[in-house]
Amino acid sequence: MNQPTISMGPVLGVVLAALTLIAVAAALAGRLGVSRAVVTATARAVVQLGLVSLLIAAVLRRWWSTAGFIVLMVLVAAVTSARRVSTLRLGWLVIVPIVAGALSAGLVIVASGTVPRSEVAVLPIAGILIGGAMTATSLSGRRALDELRNRHGEYEAALALGFLPRDAALEVCRPTAGQALMPALDQTRTVGLVTLPGAFVGVLLGGGSAVQAGATQLLVLVGLLAAEAIAAAVALELVAGSLVGRLSPR
Repeated sequence: MNQPTISMGPVLGVVLAALTLIAVAAALAGRLGVSRAVVTATARAVVQLGLVSLLIAAVLRRWWSTAGFIVLMVLVAAVTSARRVSTLRLGWLVIVPIVAGALSAGLVIVASGTVPRSEVAVLPIAGILIGGAMTATSLSGRRALDELRNRHGEYEAALALGFLPRDAALEVCRPTAGQALMPALDQTRTVGLVTLPGAFVGVLLGGGSAVQAGATQLLVLVGLLAAEAIAAAVALELVAGSLVGRLSPR
């Protein structure tokens, strides 16, 4: 009986190369300007996942090394998000919404016992939640800052009416900041109908039942919604308080 897993070998390399060429060809045909980025992103993914796979095999042997790897993921996420929002110097506090979102949802999941309290279970959950919180922080922070720049006049008008700087900023940027949750909301709404996300497929490939796969995916999706909602809300507050990114317009 065939094992439900990805086949390793030369064929996998050929398939990955073919998919990369298809992506490049589509980008060139559509003049999207990202054909080079497709190649470099794929190459980085191959190298990074290869190294991380070897590293995780060693990391999962001890709790202290697992915790250290989670801290590393948080730091990398913070650096990435800071650069997306503004600059590393002006945006380093994005680590706060990332930690707030991932930690809050992660504690509920682990403390409840819905996943085994083992390194091999906690590390993937932490990675998923940190990644989601990073995305929500980047989108929320960037859109909030863009609104403050593009609607400078409305911000000034609010100040003239007696609003405090934070309240004036929130009046301008709060409506669009919530759009950071659209990807997570759409994925949750359409799961099972349009997409079968990674956790579901992973459990099936690992030999689990469809019911186990569905329960795992549901836990991941709702956990992501919680983490991303917290991250987006905290990021908005940091932007409104001029603590992250460009200074609020004066």
